[in-house]
Amino acid sequence: MEGGMRGRGFLAIWSDVEAHDLTNYRHWLTREHTTERVTTRGFLASRVFRAARDDINRFFILYELEAPEVLDGEAYLARLNAPTPWSQRIMPKLGNFMRGGGVMVARAGRGEGATITAQRIEKLPASPQNLADALVACDGVAAVQIGATDQARTSVQTIEKGMRKDEGFFSGLLVIEALDATSLRAALQQARTVAPDVMGRASEPEVYLGMFALEARIADFG
Repeated sequence: MEGGMRGRGFLAIWSDVEAHDLTNYRHWLTREHTTERVTTRGFLASRVFRAARDDINRFFILYELEAPEVLDGEAYLARLNAPTPWSQRIMPKLGNFMRGGGVMVARAGRGEGATITAQRIEKLPASPQNLADALVACDGVAAVQIGATDQARTSVQTIEKGMRKDEGFFSGLLVIEALDATSLRAALQQARTVAPDVMGRASEPEVYLGMFALEARIADFG
């Protein structure tokens, strides 16, 4: 996961879906929406995760972008201002919606883990790379990513944004990718030990499981 091979930008999205909308949401996401996104200039890949808990249908989507400038670039804004009919039906139904993007300031590790936490952080570590390196050294941790949110690029008003409720704002993103939940919990404990100032102001460490992934190079362009 060396930095030179990966996009510098990211877009992170969390949302809840009611049980009666779940099938429609999953079909929309995997059969239309992620394809639409990764075939937009500057989008490299999409990864979709579902919360491991069974009392709520909560999803996390992480998009890899060539650069943070993609967020308010012409190609993506054109998509946001022309949502598909299916998107127009889905968007207003998404609960607890959070969205933010910016620059990925640190990465460590190799490959991708299927069991992750994706936490919103209000304070970036003094040295993001040092924290990423410390966490990826934990047993069973495949990768760590730390992003800094760009409020200006994320908060551009679009037709699609107007279809949802207030999205809130967060300063950064911490993604820990592990091989299993036990390794993930141990890494979170290590994070609280080495970066208490960061973790003390982070969102709850929800455990997510990999559900779907799509890269621009293998997307259906037809």
